[in-house]
Amino acid sequence: MSTPAGVDLTSPTDGLGVLAFRGADAARFLQGQLSADVEKLDVGASGLAGLHNPQGRAIALLALLRAGADEVLAVLPRELVAPVEQRLRKYILRSKVRIEDLSGTLRVVGSASASASASIPQLRWGDRWMLLAPHPAEVANTLSRAEWERADIAAGLPQVFAATSEAFVAQMLNLDLLGAIAFDKGCYTGQEVIARSHYRGRVKRRLQRWHAADGAAPVPGDSVQSIDGRSLTVVRVAPGADGGWDLLAVGPFLAGSAAEDTAADKITRVAGPLPLPYALPE
Repeated sequence: MSTPAGVDLTSPTDGLGVLAFRGADAARFLQGQLSADVEKLDVGASGLAGLHNPQGRAIALLALLRAGADEVLAVLPRELVAPVEQRLRKYILRSKVRIEDLSGTLRVVGSASASASASIPQLRWGDRWMLLAPHPAEVANTLSRAEWERADIAAGLPQVFAATSEAFVAQMLNLDLLGAIAFDKGCYTGQEVIARSHYRGRVKRRLQRWHAADGAAPVPGDSVQSIDGRSLTVVRVAPGADGGWDLLAVGPFLAGSAAEDTAADKITRVAGPLPLPYALPE
């Protein structure tokens, strides 16, 4: 097997892990739990999905790969692998599906291009790829972790961590704009709230891109304030290419919302919103 090229995203403290769902009912089981239409994924296809609570708030985001007719692999933050596995096991009941944590046997490699090796499962991630290489394979480092994270932020790709789990309704993270919600599929947990927001009301808070020129690094869940007065909740952060910090944060469309108090050692002023590669609803 050739050495995968890119950046290793499997740090045990802030990296990604992998769950496997295997069995004759694997796709059907996930169809009833996640917001995306898992059963429509062809073998080899990938996509993003949300796991939500009954109030429609995202517990975790899962990057899915239909690895086989009876196997789906899911990539998500390592810190959420165990909680998500435990939660989903409660709903297996008589379904023919097994859930296995593969975080110790597969490493997630972020790559600018697909792998030529047929033995490496790979997921499309925007205009890049996530390769699932077996441990202890080495990684030819052609990207830095900061470059990968900045690319995610520039692409408007959200993430949910332990600090923000169950903090945002699906549309606040733009999941509807990223193909992570199927509004024409059957029921799943949180479906009623998510559908109501889609069909009956305008979502007033959305994920947008921002930049902080200086100050201490914010972390997911922090409250920051835009220069035009909006109160925002940080979703993800990366070091800026020329200094400062690039952010994705959820806040209102309109300027002038009342600002929340923030600690003095946190970034409280961010510029933006900056352009995203997809359009937000009017």
